[in-house]
Amino acid sequence: MTLPDPAPRRFPLRRMPAAAWSAQAPTWREGSPAVIAAALKRALARPSGNWYVLAASTEVRADRPFGRVVAGVELVAWRTPDGTAHAGPGACPHLGAPLCRGAVAEGRLVCRWHGLALGAEGFPGWSPYPVHDDGVLVWVRLDRVGGEESLDAPVVPERPPPDRAISAVESMAGRCEPEDVVANRLDPWHGSWFHPYSFVALRVTEVPRGPDPDPDRMVVEVGFKVAGRWGVPVRAEFHCPEPRTVVMRIIEGEGLGSVVETHATPLGTDARGVPRTAVIEATIAASDRPGFALARRLSAAVRPAVRAAARRLWRDDLAYAERRYLLRSTGRFPG
Repeated sequence: MTLPDPAPRRFPLRRMPAAAWSAQAPTWREGSPAVIAAALKRALARPSGNWYVLAASTEVRADRPFGRVVAGVELVAWRTPDGTAHAGPGACPHLGAPLCRGAVAEGRLVCRWHGLALGAEGFPGWSPYPVHDDGVLVWVRLDRVGGEESLDAPVVPERPPPDRAISAVESMAGRCEPEDVVANRLDPWHGSWFHPYSFVALRVTEVPRGPDPDPDRMVVEVGFKVAGRWGVPVRAEFHCPEPRTVVMRIIEGEGLGSVVETHATPLGTDARGVPRTAVIEATIAASDRPGFALARRLSAAVRPAVRAAARRLWRDDLAYAERRYLLRSTGRFPG
């Protein structure tokens, strides 16, 4: 099955090839376990500077604290009146109260147990962590956890200019490790089989070869389904700028330059000792079409639809990642 030419046209929707799900060409030969494993190994070897994605920028606010456990470290985040994001230990240094259940007043965290107010300057026994807000996501640097040479800022992928883009962030969590999430994204061959409601006629056209490929990316041609047999064909690349991030970027077709960033943040382990990982996915969409300017003005209505689409995909993909972890942890993974 051949995908229509993804070159931009006046009307982006096109009628996609019709084929029964079971009549697709099998992709298991092309989706070589060795190719996926090699790409994953190269990704995991890249430096992160000990930075972890904490949350969407919109989740860290000046009127209330935000709490999350990252790599077993309890964190709390908030903003000062100038809009700057901050993060620190999630337990109050007085008696250990959960600061995420406290309040923010005049740019300071206020503990609800005894009223201790904590600020960005710190307190004996309580020191804030380095934070980076890139406008879409808030990152936190955990040097003791990461154990790498620290970087002043995280490795943020190239994105469309914010003044001509719509961004939306969705978060989910699963019983797996970050590498299982990254491996899922480095297997584009599963797209049309595992997500037939979203993709059609997916074909991988470029795969990295050798121990140090340049560029280190996978390129696919795929049709994004919109309704029925109508969809939008594009070419997209997948690459890993750091060990817990996979970026899909449209390199030809509608939405040129748009990206979907999949960030895998380790949370810790559950009561049974099973690791949990958050998938924090940022979609930054852009288009030169006149109608996109209207979509940007209506972005508050567009974002829920983008997030819902991401949730649907990741319900399936987390099952993939969780299954991979289960097989790895019991010595049964064939790859």
